[in-house]
Amino acid sequence: MPVDSNSKSATLYRMVMADRRCPHGLKSKDLLERQGFKVEDCHLTNRDDIDAFKAKHKVETTPQAFIDGERVGGFDQLVEYFGGVKKDSAGTTYTPVIALFSVAALLAVAVTWLTHGSFFSGPTVERFIAISMVLLGLQKLQDVDRFATMFLNYDLLAQRWVRYGYVYPFVETGAGLLMLMGLLTWVSAPAALFVATIGAFSVFKAVYIDRRELKCACVGGDSKVPLGFVSLTENLMMIGMAIWMLIKG
Repeated sequence: MPVDSNSKSATLYRMVMADRRCPHGLKSKDLLERQGFKVEDCHLTNRDDIDAFKAKHKVETTPQAFIDGERVGGFDQLVEYFGGVKKDSAGTTYTPVIALFSVAALLAVAVTWLTHGSFFSGPTVERFIAISMVLLGLQKLQDVDRFATMFLNYDLLAQRWVRYGYVYPFVETGAGLLMLMGLLTWVSAPAALFVATIGAFSVFKAVYIDRRELKCACVGGDSKVPLGFVSLTENLMMIGMAIWMLIKG
């Protein structure tokens, strides 16, 4: 259990070399200080010191924090010690899509303010969807090969034509930009409708028919976002946007 608030002191051993400082050591020191601890900051300044410390305390990594003479561990262990939740690198999270759609919404409002002098008007929703498409495409374009590999897990067209996974990010980004500018609707709307319809069917089949538990490639090839409702909603928004743009002409 955490120590009494009246006797908060801790000892932290972390790597501080001439050409390198351990980021987790800095984070551990910051966390201890934010929790009100007076930190005895012990630097391990060379490889011999680090190896000797690891051998003495039978640990494989640094930093290592000690509270009341008892070893707590590294940064993740400190987070748990103070009641936080350890980040699970293999787990799933909706944080990337929440952040992306939030920024897209704010950008849509900002553009509406610049062009109409108000925070919301009819085109705001259109801009939100178009900006979301551009941002989603940008995530995929950071590593197209990795995205395409992940995309192959569930996309029906990509499984038949592998190169489609490499084309998709460019189609999504390009269609979003054209929709945002209101240009070449006869190109952007059918392109968005095509990829989004295939995407919706693919997600629906993988998640709701085949009952597969997969990660969504929607925010790039390193995604931990679960394939499911959010992925389906993304495609349905694109379908709705494409149909609306075609109707508008």
